[in-house]
Amino acid sequence: MPPVIIQTKTITEESMGETTKVNIGRNVRLETDFGSALVRVTDALKAEGFGVLTEIDVRETLKKKLDVDFRPYKILGACNPPLAYRALLAAPEVGLLLPCNVTVAFVEENVTDVSLVDPLSMLGVLDNVDLRSVADDAAARLDRVAVALQS
Repeated sequence: MPPVIIQTKTITEESMGETTKVNIGRNVRLETDFGSALVRVTDALKAEGFGVLTEIDVRETLKKKLDVDFRPYKILGACNPPLAYRALLAAPEVGLLLPCNVTVAFVEENVTDVSLVDPLSMLGVLDNVDLRSVADDAAARLDRVAVALQS
């Protein structure tokens, strides 16, 4: 099994002189090429009930729009329909935060980073107690995706 690094992705927010770090997701470093990583991620998401609704090729888009070269980088819009349905019933405005984004980014030859959004952080911006169980379920599933990528 290739070595894998899993780390938390955070952003820093400043408000009224106070600094807070907010967890926005987790990162898994894979020792594999970009194409193989993309297949592994899609398969691991599928095993947890997520389908990929959108696939944004950032490299291609930046080349077309700005005529700049960028490393291979894709944003996958992953959706678990039963979870999305529960979330939308609880708070229709949650649609602004869906689907769950997963990025696959080339680092160097045979090294690819995969980042998975933290649903608890995303859905936590809405003040709705009913969303907590949905976010917990989604987070547990995405945690299992990260673990599956290690094998």
